[in-house]
Amino acid sequence: MSDKKSRHVIYKKTSRDKAVSVYLGKRDYIDHVESVEPVDGVVLVDPDLLKGKKVYVTVTCAFRYGQEDIDVIGLTFRKDLYFARTQVYPPIEDPKTITKVQERLMKKLGNNAYPFLMQFPDYLPCSVSLQPAPTDVGKACGVDFEIKAFSATNLEERIRKKNSVRLLIRKIQYAPDQPGPSPRAETSWQFFMSDKPLHLTASLTKEVFYHGEPISVAVTVTNNSDKTVKKIAASVEQVSNVVLYSSDYYVKTVALDESE
Repeated sequence: MSDKKSRHVIYKKTSRDKAVSVYLGKRDYIDHVESVEPVDGVVLVDPDLLKGKKVYVTVTCAFRYGQEDIDVIGLTFRKDLYFARTQVYPPIEDPKTITKVQERLMKKLGNNAYPFLMQFPDYLPCSVSLQPAPTDVGKACGVDFEIKAFSATNLEERIRKKNSVRLLIRKIQYAPDQPGPSPRAETSWQFFMSDKPLHLTASLTKEVFYHGEPISVAVTVTNNSDKTVKKIAASVEQVSNVVLYSSDYYVKTVALDESE
């Protein structure tokens, strides 16, 4: 739904039994390095449908490696890196702080709306999704975050899908405001039977590039050898090192330009 006055988008999801609804003001939470924005939301409950059950909210950070629907001799392809839970209804104590989004939602939703505030610890990674190569079948890999609200008589009972609702969120970081030095690299080749080397220098205009932004590469070739340079190629490679379960090293060429 949308607040017409401020034009602020609100994300809402309701459980199948209609007893629990989750409202979030956003789904991207920024990691400022020294602090991380908390997850502030509101849960709307229907006491008549709950029939005395309690309502809990959890936040989970998980590392997934491979397809979750495959189970090989009990081996799971998902590992929880962080898990936190809080009881929202009935409230155990009055909330210490209420954000402006929560205040507006509670005013609009009525007396059965209850706020929750979940803090991220500072050691968690940001959301990551690695696109596998065509040959890496079933190796989808990434770190994701999930908000879950559910109703239960107690925490020992099995949580049913119809009594729960899930929302994926992201923990993200922005590029630094102050750019670093422009990258520059150089190398030399000494060919066999050649007295002098070939010297190659490459430099970029800046350190950070965004999606869709062209990357300008300045290449300088100083050829003092007796060999002829026939082709110059520049490529951009995405390198990922995944070391949680095994030391997997992913290198993917995402851009290539050649000149003869």
